[in-house]
Amino acid sequence: MGDGGGITMSFNWSEEAEKQWDERADSWNERSKNMWESGSRSGIIPFLTQYMSQDHHILDIGCGDGYGAFKLYEQGYQVTALDISSVMVQYAKQQLPNGIIVMQGDAQQLPFSTDTFEAVMAINVLEWTEKPKQTLQEWKRVVKAGGYLCVGVLGPTAGPRVNSYPRLHGKTVICNTMMPWEFQQLCLELNLQYVDGYGVLKQGVTKDMYERLPLELQQSVSFSWIFMLRNGG
Repeated sequence: MGDGGGITMSFNWSEEAEKQWDERADSWNERSKNMWESGSRSGIIPFLTQYMSQDHHILDIGCGDGYGAFKLYEQGYQVTALDISSVMVQYAKQQLPNGIIVMQGDAQQLPFSTDTFEAVMAINVLEWTEKPKQTLQEWKRVVKAGGYLCVGVLGPTAGPRVNSYPRLHGKTVICNTMMPWEFQQLCLELNLQYVDGYGVLKQGVTKDMYERLPLELQQSVSFSWIFMLRNGG
């Protein structure tokens, strides 16, 4: 992959992702509690509890500083939390109860046996992987048949999508943008059954405006879309 100047350079996606998320860890830690308590991620845990029993073992992929894993733990779930960033993992280990297993690892190559978990939670993670299809297959592999995957994908109006723009200049990036409807099609191809979903509204879009739109347009104006998927085996 080129660097924009015509010179071919080696690029290790996972190493660059770890580096960049290490650099963002302090900022993320400052904002994550508000995101999960009252911001864009506040609806995820209530949504998830509608489908997952409290005795389920859930893998939180891309856990960041661990606040989402903590919210799962509060609900009585057995939780394992994983992130590619060593700094994020350090934050999580410092802040989370001992009952939560926290480890560093790559979402694209999970260090777990097949059929280990009843469920996976991965919020705005897949876009930051080099090969989304293979990564999603890997997530599916560690979830038992009939289990659930709660996956958040950034919507078309999400600000973080600007991270992928430099690719248009031939530069290497670690943001692999996709549309919610593209992700939904990918799930169908992998026998991941769409069970439910909801959109996190972009600022300026009212609930009344949103609810009158068909699904495709709801996804089009969303900041992110949260999918509930069942592993068809």
